[in-house]
Amino acid sequence: MLTREDWTKATGTPPTVKGIAWYTDGSKMREGTGVGAYGQSVGRRLSFSLGRHATVFQTEIYATLACAHEVQSQNRPERYDSICSDSLAALRALKAVKMSPLVYQCQTALNDISIWKVVGIFCVRGHAAI
Repeated sequence: MLTREDWTKATGTPPTVKGIAWYTDGSKMREGTGVGAYGQSVGRRLSFSLGRHATVFQTEIYATLACAHEVQSQNRPERYDSICSDSLAALRALKAVKMSPLVYQCQTALNDISIWKVVGIFCVRGHAAI
């Protein structure tokens, strides 16, 4: 997994991304929380409101989960999918031994996809034209 430091000077699509590139993000504002995912080469955009009480961490995990479900539902013939997130904490949580039910659900969805696809998970700089 690439770290934030690896992307300090990078712009555009990360060079190691293969297949369909997906970008995920979560946010929290005074008005509420939300998530988004974007499949660059397939032109697919997802966005969801998560209400007022989700944490930023939860939105980041949920964005990755929503992306995993989208990859699974599309059942496209491409062998590779790459999921890019600006949340190093969320990506580290997916590798942890102990995890919350939401993180476990996301990890399970990613594992399910990896039975028939190669899925790369990348950390990219937020708000950096990536």
